Amino acid sequence: MFDSQYILKRALLLVIVAALVFSSCRKDIISNDPGIKLEFSNDSIIFDTVFTTIGSATHTLMVYNPSASKIKISQVFIEQGQSSPFRLNLDGEPLYNLKDIELAGGDSLFLFARVTIDPDNSTNPFVVEDNIHFVTNGNEQKVKLIAWGQNARYIVADTHTPGFPDYKIVADSLETVHWTPELPYVVYGYAVIDSYGQLIIDPGTRIYFHQNSGLWAYSDGTLKVMGTLENPVSFSGDRLEQEYADLPGQWDRIWLMDGRPGFDHEFHNAVIRNGFIGIQAESFLKATQNNLILDNVKIENMDGMGLFTRLFAVAGSNMLIDNCGGYCMALTGGGAYDFRHITLAGYWPYSARNTPALYINNYLIDTSNNPVPLAMDFNLGNSIVYGYNQNEFEADMVDGADSLYLLQYCILKTVQNTENQDNFRHIINNEDPLFMKPDSADYHLDTLSPAIGEGDLNIAAPVPFDLDGVNRLPKPDLGAYQFVPKGN
Repeated sequence: MFDSQYILKRALLLVIVAALVFSSCRKDIISNDPGIKLEFSNDSIIFDTVFTTIGSATHTLMVYNPSASKIKISQVFIEQGQSSPFRLNLDGEPLYNLKDIELAGGDSLFLFARVTIDPDNSTNPFVVEDNIHFVTNGNEQKVKLIAWGQNARYIVADTHTPGFPDYKIVADSLETVHWTPELPYVVYGYAVIDSYGQLIIDPGTRIYFHQNSGLWAYSDGTLKVMGTLENPVSFSGDRLEQEYADLPGQWDRIWLMDGRPGFDHEFHNAVIRNGFIGIQAESFLKATQNNLILDNVKIENMDGMGLFTRLFAVAGSNMLIDNCGGYCMALTGGGAYDFRHITLAGYWPYSARNTPALYINNYLIDTSNNPVPLAMDFNLGNSIVYGYNQNEFEADMVDGADSLYLLQYCILKTVQNTENQDNFRHIINNEDPLFMKPDSADYHLDTLSPAIGEGDLNIAAPVPFDLDGVNRLPKPDLGAYQFVPKGN
């Protein structure tokens, strides 16, 4: 005789096994219920403006089965088929017209989308559209695909010289070339201004650089950036998607070399963003005999330095250099510098920064690693040098060359003693300038800023209007922006 408890346990075990088998069988049954519809993480995939012929970043769409039952998506297809500018991938499968895709209850699929847009004759951004169709149990659902394309002029490197980056000459010797604003320029490699050539960039022109690319004025070549307050010239990376808007290090630098008397490099009303070095100006083959003039210039979000010089001559006014991973401004190897109404803001948010916002020195290093003194004359007036670091100014000087530096009428964050009247006059030391929103890169002055009304009229007189075009006279503030009371 079997024990009754043993029989009961066996019976219960059989019931449980049967229930599990039944449940498993039900999960393998594909439901044909027309009431089951797919759900999507978005009802459309929208791409930011992309340059024609250049592929976009990848966007992701989640496709959900909200029911408890397994379903079969009988068809997924792009409306325009293989002629579509959009390229899709569904869970690892290229998608033009896929069929019979099984999706378990409560499960999901990943759909990845990119777009490459063919050029046309338009100068303005234009829209391209398509639809993804999903057919499940007789239900047809659509997800819209939308992208804006922008035609451009492409500058593509065609010369390789050992020891130099790949480049294309865009202004040859004795040639003057204008870049105009009708279409943006997209640069692959380096765009080079050759010796005795000149590139003039007209108001409103937009220049976009691919990764590791830049603009290079070779020795005795000349660059003139002639933006206006209403139509500035812009330099940035070639990815236009929103996630790249404030990403540093997307391109390399603007590189300027020594020039001839009377052939100055000039930047007027320019915005330089998201590269490695904003402007690098250096005497390379000889001590420069020309100047670099910077007027109403913003240099922002540089992985390395905003302005970097070696033995150069620079005159700058109404400049904002902010959020650089290294120095905002590093002026080395001597030279001659005059800056008025500058804001250097060391608020780099991505990592620790061990360098000051402003660094100057009067020497170069020779092959034996010894300093070679060079004359330096540096003046900074009516300006702000501030940031996260305890010391945002460093003067690294050696004996052996006539070198003078003077900071006057400035807010300065530094651990240095600023009592020496030969180098520091009318310094507001280590007092927060109270920018409006430094975490959001807004360096206008707040209502209680100690910079308001503290500028010297003689320093301001040659620069009567601020970076926004606001009159700063007769009571100039410190920095690039004049405070404007609300309601004015």
